Amino acid sequence: MAKVNAPLFSFNASGKLANSLVYFGWKGIDAVRSYVTPSNPNTAAQQTQRGYFTAAVSAIHAALALAANSLDAADKAANALLASTFPTPRTWFNQIVKLWCDAKVAGDSGCIYTDGTISDPTHDSLDVIIYLNEEGAATIANGKFFFGTSKSALIHSTAATINANTSVTLVNFDGSAFLTAGVKYYMQFKPDAADPCEGMNSGIYSFTAT
Repeated sequence: MAKVNAPLFSFNASGKLANSLVYFGWKGIDAVRSYVTPSNPNTAAQQTQRGYFTAAVSAIHAALALAANSLDAADKAANALLASTFPTPRTWFNQIVKLWCDAKVAGDSGCIYTDGTISDPTHDSLDVIIYLNEEGAATIANGKFFFGTSKSALIHSTAATINANTSVTLVNFDGSAFLTAGVKYYMQFKPDAADPCEGMNSGIYSFTAT
């Protein structure tokens, strides 16, 4: 890439010239580089990966369009919070897609979590429900809810009740062993190791215990 002054005898220029040069602006600088045709060998591996990506995007769109228990603002915020725990910036949407693709590469199935709700968040009587939108015939069999006072240190866990093909829940859960009234907590659901949806974790929700 070369910096240019008054490119093409003008104040600025953009676009390609005869499939030879490309003029563009970069961080306020007028620049030029050689024109390169992107390589796209479209290998079998690339096609498989693109299939994972397409399936993930379709699943998210379907979850957004659900008539009941759809992917809502709280779920988006939870996935955005999860995304913020990684060094590379990404949106809530891209975070779900990445988890889905990673799960597929590992030989597991995808799942979109929707309508995550924490009600009556008392430290000794907590109710949680997150709805499952699993890929195909996949069924989450076992998983846990993880809690912590930091989004990156969810150090306490308890087994979730799995309602097959429907939801994961905690009902009237007594968390007084590690929950303190007046303190803000973060919570995430994760399928257990070797589960069909291993690695396909929910976003990170938050609540203040009372």
